[in-house]
Amino acid sequence: MSRNRRLILSPPSTVWSLLADSSRYGEWVSGTQQIIAADPHWPEVGARLRFRVGLGPVTLDDTCTVRICEPGRRLELEARADPFGAARIAMNLIPWGDNTLFLLEWHPLRGPGTRMHGLPVDYLVSIRNGMMLTKLARIAVRERDDSAAARP
Repeated sequence: MSRNRRLILSPPSTVWSLLADSSRYGEWVSGTQQIIAADPHWPEVGARLRFRVGLGPVTLDDTCTVRICEPGRRLELEARADPFGAARIAMNLIPWGDNTLFLLEWHPLRGPGTRMHGLPVDYLVSIRNGMMLTKLARIAVRERDDSAAARP
């Protein structure tokens, strides 16, 4: 299992708005090349988001399905990337003063990833997820600043 934590200098409502907007996943999910399709009721339980991930010409299509949604607080996804199997991605938003403590957990559920689970794989996933949280934090701060500038 990989665990990452990040203090995001924006309120949970701002961070949640980014998670709840399926069209913006490509801005902060590392490796995303294209959003292929999203159910209109994203992020309700059962909603799916299909996107292409990759590095250069090597790509694969991934599908995330919402398994748990507590708006403003918690989102858990099952990510499937055949032929690699599936993983659980759990995101928790904890109010921290005026900011958000973002907790991210990833672990394989099915497929070859369950056999490769361990220090080397978890370390690489942790690095990727850390980069992803850095992007998310930057976007959330920019959104917070834009919102504050728009208020008279």
